[in-house]
Amino acid sequence: MSPLSAFAAKNESDGCLLCHDAPCTKHCPQGQDPAGVLLAYRFDNVIGAFAKASGDVCASCELQTCQAHCVKSKIDRPVDIKGFMMFASAGAAETNTEAIDSNVDLSIDFCGVHCENPFFLSSSVVASNYEMVARAFEMGWGGACFKTVGTFVPEEVSPRFAGIRKEGNSFIGFKNIEQISDHTLEENLSYFRKLKKDYPNKVLIASILGQNEAEWTYLAKVVTEAGADIIECNFSCPHMSGDGLGSDVGQDPELVYKYTKATLAGTHLPVLAKMTPNVGNMEPPAIAAMEAGATGIAAINTIKSIMNVDLGSFGSEPSVEGKSCVGGYSGKTVKPIALRFIHDMKKHFQLSAAPISGMGGIETWRDAAEFMAMGCENLQVTTSVMQYGYRVIDDMIDGMKRYLQSQGYTKIQEIVGKALPNLVSSEALNRQSIAYPKFDRIKCIGCGRCYVSCDDGGHQALTLTSDRTPRLLADKCVGCHLCAVVCPVGAISTGTRVAHKH
Repeated sequence: MSPLSAFAAKNESDGCLLCHDAPCTKHCPQGQDPAGVLLAYRFDNVIGAFAKASGDVCASCELQTCQAHCVKSKIDRPVDIKGFMMFASAGAAETNTEAIDSNVDLSIDFCGVHCENPFFLSSSVVASNYEMVARAFEMGWGGACFKTVGTFVPEEVSPRFAGIRKEGNSFIGFKNIEQISDHTLEENLSYFRKLKKDYPNKVLIASILGQNEAEWTYLAKVVTEAGADIIECNFSCPHMSGDGLGSDVGQDPELVYKYTKATLAGTHLPVLAKMTPNVGNMEPPAIAAMEAGATGIAAINTIKSIMNVDLGSFGSEPSVEGKSCVGGYSGKTVKPIALRFIHDMKKHFQLSAAPISGMGGIETWRDAAEFMAMGCENLQVTTSVMQYGYRVIDDMIDGMKRYLQSQGYTKIQEIVGKALPNLVSSEALNRQSIAYPKFDRIKCIGCGRCYVSCDDGGHQALTLTSDRTPRLLADKCVGCHLCAVVCPVGAISTGTRVAHKH
């Protein structure tokens, strides 16, 4: 039996159900952790996956009890665990999987507060009581932004979550219509006190939401007294059932200014203003917050959305007795939008020095590194945890450390803002040359996807030969690289850049 190809291995890891207390690992007679290897590979921690599978013990195993206990076999076929583990073992033999140097440091100071790592739970159901946050701290999260507290307990609806899928992906985006904490203020304050007593070195951010200036000041005062390290002002929840709350505030720079001032009147702690993406430009409310005295910015909150219209009943999701409402959209697909808003703020002369806690589509260490390269010094995660659990922190930490080590960095602070100089105005881009696509004939499988897309959505610059491989018509090609975007096996890359022929 031969190891899987990289393409097949990716399909196997993507198809794994990522089971809790995975039966495949529990029943491995060789003491391997196939579930951990599959999860690491799935979350872009390729070297970490290879390191966990070092030693080709699976090749000689004939029992395959791991695969016999694969839960996926109940709905389809089992994951090809043996083939995948042989692939990972082969990768380990060809890749530098040396141990992570102890000098690689993920700690970072944010708003004057020392954090053991930048990975925090964001203000949501994933950080909504003592037991949950304590468990996350035990697993390695550097901090948590507790679910938003107020002086009132909202009446919630059921159900309040929905997902959106695309082709073989069961989950690419997420909608919620959940409001602030469903615990009383006193209950939440008791959680804060106990968390800080039991985990003094973890960072606790208190997210607050007031209904007027007096409430913002009062909430700031009581969460400060309860032991919070930082306060986050929720100016951005898109579906609060009441006027003058959430994104209603974030869309109005004058209210942002007023409520930031009111918050500062009740605390000496650093204050973050959490921004809504439901605006054309985030800079005006962010500037208002900083002018009012905020320490930094948190961005982005969820995006107003409507999801999944049932074409039988014409109701939408989540369906509450056939009715729904505009809710907040999150998940991997909002990452480009979040990065754009953060970029715009970091490039603005009045905001370039503002510390930013970034969120919106962070699932892997690579997503996290992109946010830090855009200028964030702190990261908040929700939707990934809701899908996969707190355990994603393992590969976020391991993957980030391995990345930093591979690039010669010793401190995570070194990558903050590194991408900003490479993002310029559209007028500053080179428009005097063209980069033609380059085709890898060995990788190409002859599916014709590049040809279809170029013919129907591009510039008709490809033909297919008799053996179904693409041939470039250079006189028609404009170098748009749509072909590379749609290629399912990565057989098309950027070739040599040449001057335009005028």
